[in-house]
Amino acid sequence: MNLFETIAHQLHVEWIYLSALVAAGLLVVAGFAVQRAVAGEGRGVLPEEGMSVRNVFEVVIEALGDLGQTTIGDEWRKYFPVVGTIFFFVLVSNCMNLVPGIQGTTADPSVTFAWGIVSFVVYNFVGIRQHGWKYIYQFMGPALWQPHIGGHHYHVRLLAPVFLPLEIVLHFARILTLGIRLMANMFADHTVVVIFLGMVPFAIPAIFMGLGLLVSFLQAFVFALLTMIYIGQALQEPH
Repeated sequence: MNLFETIAHQLHVEWIYLSALVAAGLLVVAGFAVQRAVAGEGRGVLPEEGMSVRNVFEVVIEALGDLGQTTIGDEWRKYFPVVGTIFFFVLVSNCMNLVPGIQGTTADPSVTFAWGIVSFVVYNFVGIRQHGWKYIYQFMGPALWQPHIGGHHYHVRLLAPVFLPLEIVLHFARILTLGIRLMANMFADHTVVVIFLGMVPFAIPAIFMGLGLLVSFLQAFVFALLTMIYIGQALQEPH
């Protein structure tokens, strides 16, 4: 049973739109909560006591920021908003899959592949903006011969006819791997929780839901990490 699907049937829309709106709404509310928590003189300096939305956000964002600085480089702040948006939206959608009776958007392949396309477009855009037409060198293999003729340094990529079609296929395959990995893991995790909830509605499902939370976080983290890695590779100067 999917509550979003039932409501969507009455509204004659796709259920993933409702699920996406709920996930986005939760993130907006959490964002306002954090903004309110740090508003005012001195309130954004010291952390709050105990567990709070602000503390959780700060820990996660700081960890992602450190990873982004290591993976992307000095320009990580430019691209962190995109990576952070992907991470938190995927995380919230993954966690929604653990709630019996509703489904997050990551349970639908069209959404997971759409995020894969977003990641693909972002890192290729970054590479093209950074290197211009020279970005294509990243797809043409190593420069095996580098002659210096007439005051100019040339990079002769003799294996380009082999590397170019192969690299293009492999880069487009990243969309599939990102989408399939996310969808398959969340579908399996959601199915296990629902089955055990129907069989033993107490302790056993709670254990699997705890594992489900871990899986939800890890899958969002892996998706964001791979996006950062792809951006970092796109920024690198081809050799």
